Amino acid sequence: MSAPALQAQVDAAKVYESLFVPALFGQWAPEIGDAARVQPGQRVLDVACGTGVLARAILARTGPSGQVVGLDPNPGMLAVANELAPAVTWRQGAAESMPFPDQSFDAVVSQFGLMFFQDRQQAVREMLRVLTNEGRLVVAVWDALETMPAYATEVALVERLAGLPAAEALRAPFVLGNRDDVLAMFTNAGAASVVITTRHGTARFPSVRVMVEADLRGWLPVMGVVLTEEQIGRVLSEAEVELAQYAGSDRRVAFDVRAHVVAARNRGHGCRVERRAGVRV
Repeated sequence: MSAPALQAQVDAAKVYESLFVPALFGQWAPEIGDAARVQPGQRVLDVACGTGVLARAILARTGPSGQVVGLDPNPGMLAVANELAPAVTWRQGAAESMPFPDQSFDAVVSQFGLMFFQDRQQAVREMLRVLTNEGRLVVAVWDALETMPAYATEVALVERLAGLPAAEALRAPFVLGNRDDVLAMFTNAGAASVVITTRHGTARFPSVRVMVEADLRGWLPVMGVVLTEEQIGRVLSEAEVELAQYAGSDRRVAFDVRAHVVAARNRGHGCRVERRAGVRV
């Protein structure tokens, strides 16, 4: 990778960390750690770690006697992650073919990454492969786009003003909203004792402009879509009107978001399946 290309990835990762982590992702890390039942001294793998918000939270649980490894295919994300938490072992690699021996980890976690894997079922197989027989796999994915009207409105606006590729990149995080599809994926990959819990959180942005600009300048480049300044300006201008209902008198934006948290074990721990809903974090 050329130096300019890497720098572009790093710049996008910094936007991701500074805007998306506090607005969206940080609140889910304790939830994932609880579901994985992470304990001091354990070995834990964070798959699709991004800039490391979940790995950092897990590190606080494992302590110095444990080990936390973050895996991600994006060098820019890993560069920012390493700056923030050098005590974590950061590895570049794909979820479908992980560079770790069988049963390497006491827990495997992944927060809002499964949607982007090229072969999701194979990725689940790999996560189970590197998990110990007594370990727990916990994966979070976003609910369907239509359950989050603020984002649905933004996606429709972007499609109208910036085109289908940009809109599809914004839809990508929500493609695993169907719980039955997620359950089938995990069971077909060999998971057992699968528990799917739908939980509610809150997205919080300083303003409509910051919310939308984070997607246009932070998320779309990560997905390989770069808009012109003219396109960005048009979207931001109209977003102020179309998303005004989500902004308070102080201009701050807050709206409900929903995620499915999937907890599973290796086959051999039974085939119990549970589905729960309605928990707020």
